[in-house]
Amino acid sequence: MFKGFTKAGILLAVFIFLVACSPKLDWRIVQSPQERYTALFPGKPDKLGRRIPYQEQELQQTLEAVKIDDDIYSIGSIYLSKQQTELLASLLEQLKGNLFRNAGVDQLTVVNLDGVYETANKQRMSTKDYFLVFKSTKTNQQAMRVRWITNSTANGGIWLYQVSILHTGPVRPDIRTFFLAEDRANFFDEFHPN
Repeated sequence: MFKGFTKAGILLAVFIFLVACSPKLDWRIVQSPQERYTALFPGKPDKLGRRIPYQEQELQQTLEAVKIDDDIYSIGSIYLSKQQTELLASLLEQLKGNLFRNAGVDQLTVVNLDGVYETANKQRMSTKDYFLVFKSTKTNQQAMRVRWITNSTANGGIWLYQVSILHTGPVRPDIRTFFLAEDRANFFDEFHPN
């Protein structure tokens, strides 16, 4: 009987050790040659593509995303052909406006941070990150870190990327510290347009 408890205890200890050693996040490099970027996702993302109407034109949109616990890591991509590049400014403003309006925050006063990202050829480019806490009457709080990046193509087109993490639940100690922690910052730091 004592041997049975010993075996059970050893098996339980091995199981606990294996679970403790298993990483919550399974970071992997994801290459998206069609959308012209490389990213580091904390798991295998799902990919959806569609064509969307915008100002009497049709735009190509792709979303790659993975949900890990309370976080959704996502990269949205919209391609503008050479003939559509004049839509970039209004499209970007509409995307930002819609998100800030849905969050219930003012774009002029939202918490933001100037930063940089690297292209695939190691060129450093400036960017701005926004940190949003969604106003909600629901019991679940939502917060997001988001950045928009543009990348010109050799044929005169432009890719518009929205890189974001949406978190459901409290953010402690504050929103910037929460999203700048290494396990979330990696996602932003390792996004590289080609």
